[in-house]
Amino acid sequence: MNQTLLSLMAFVPLILAAVLLVGLNWPARRAMPLVFVVTAVIALTAWDMTFNRVLASTLQGLILTGSILWIIFGAILLLNTLKHSGGITAIRSGFSNISADRRIQIIIVAWLFGCFIEGASGFGTPAAVVAPLLVALGFPAMAAVVIGMMVQSTPVSFGAVGTPIIVGVSGGLNKAAISEQLTAVGSNWDMFYRLITSEVALTHATIGVLMPLFMCAMLTRFFGRNRSWLEGLAVAPFAIFAGLAFVIPYAFAGVFLGPEFPSIIGALVGLAIVVPAARKGFLLPKSTWEFADPKDWPDTWLGSLEIKLDSLTTKNPISIGMAWLPYILLAVLLVLSRVSPELKAFFMNYLVIGWSDILGEKGVSGKIEFLYLPGGIMILVVLATFFLHRMQFNELKAAVSESSRTLLGAGFVLVFTIPMVRILINSGVNLADLPSMPRAMAELVASSVGHIYPFFAPAVGALGAFIAGSNTVSNLMMAQFQFDTANLIGVSGALLVAVQAVGAAAGNMIAIHNVVAASATVGLLGREGQTIRMTIIPTLYYLVAAGTLTLIAIHVWGITDPLMVK
Repeated sequence: MNQTLLSLMAFVPLILAAVLLVGLNWPARRAMPLVFVVTAVIALTAWDMTFNRVLASTLQGLILTGSILWIIFGAILLLNTLKHSGGITAIRSGFSNISADRRIQIIIVAWLFGCFIEGASGFGTPAAVVAPLLVALGFPAMAAVVIGMMVQSTPVSFGAVGTPIIVGVSGGLNKAAISEQLTAVGSNWDMFYRLITSEVALTHATIGVLMPLFMCAMLTRFFGRNRSWLEGLAVAPFAIFAGLAFVIPYAFAGVFLGPEFPSIIGALVGLAIVVPAARKGFLLPKSTWEFADPKDWPDTWLGSLEIKLDSLTTKNPISIGMAWLPYILLAVLLVLSRVSPELKAFFMNYLVIGWSDILGEKGVSGKIEFLYLPGGIMILVVLATFFLHRMQFNELKAAVSESSRTLLGAGFVLVFTIPMVRILINSGVNLADLPSMPRAMAELVASSVGHIYPFFAPAVGALGAFIAGSNTVSNLMMAQFQFDTANLIGVSGALLVAVQAVGAAAGNMIAIHNVVAASATVGLLGREGQTIRMTIIPTLYYLVAAGTLTLIAIHVWGITDPLMVK
């Protein structure tokens, strides 16, 4: 079998998933088991992987599934706990006091608060936290998931305190060989790394400034009475103001402080500027936008969580500060657990189960860090909320019961989705001496488009994230390929690695298991294809904008890096 045919064969699992989920509108619970089987067959036959490695990859995927389900459970449990404590009632009324306009609410809750959660935690947590919170505020479940997925764009490259850059880019490049090349031209790795980080921040900031406006337009077009783009665009002055309030401090942090804090600093500064401005009516549209009456919503918009929220607790109301305290506590603990060496060591070393070199396959390992994962931190916050909100035991018991039932549906789908991903990623070790399936896909794309490849470089990053559901993993898989391709076609390697990270962030908006995880938190399983059909729109905007900026940077601005010095 020739290389082109093999590369096309590598695309089959992704094409099949897209056709079944988006084209035929199959629910993921039907589509993903079939995609998993097809992936395993291709791995065993066309890629000549050993059965032992395919099985080890499957087991690794199941361990990762456990980690993701733990995060989902924590997010659902926190929401249900606040529902039973009376906190959600207070939060809903609090946002009405800032603005009753749903467009303004998503800018503050989804964009700014979601970006903070991404910066502190990453790994799909924003959608898992933001989607149920939006539902609690009275949004349709489908709208909450779509908007929650759109958060996973601009802040993602610096999510989890910079993990996609610190781990993904650094781990995905051959640091020793590149350092040697840099030394030969009078530079060094630190300068090169800072250049990549700066270019990631500036590219994201340029594109991301319009994301709050895009969220509003998507909301009014797909979930409004009039299905109008213009009703969303009417909030442009405030939305762009909110976009700038985030991306300007974000870009400065990326250029001058490094990859750890751009998303966190951008979100905190943004919240400090935008919330008071909204309270004072600064740049707000004259008319307030609201959904149609919930009884007129299509069934496809509704998840099981809406039914539960109809019966919000009628106990004595709590203050808005006390209602938000669990989310503030969550944000503080997430940040401290990532930036404090002592706390990080404690959280990462206690209550951990894992398996190294599964079935003897070197490098195929997995573990569940019950305390360090956001799920564990959210459960700690739930326990604190039980006391802070003076709850009864039967209220907490009801929250646990509701959350457990919601979790079961997500578990079945992810049991097939994540192992499929791990087989693709681990396919580079095979008896046929072939590159991994993701790399084969990327090489086909690069060879097909030649010197205009820089335009498609972000799409390669998005492809990696679509497969793995992770910016970090996409960077690990594709960074060296992007660097090598840049050298082959004579353009800046740092720039292509940077837009790899940008594209991988955008790919999170359509990553199947991220959509499944977000859907699970609002009881919307089975409609993943419908969600992806909508989130592909902002994803394409991001990739086209990033590709265009890359071509302009190369051919108009003549951007280079130290390794291009002749």
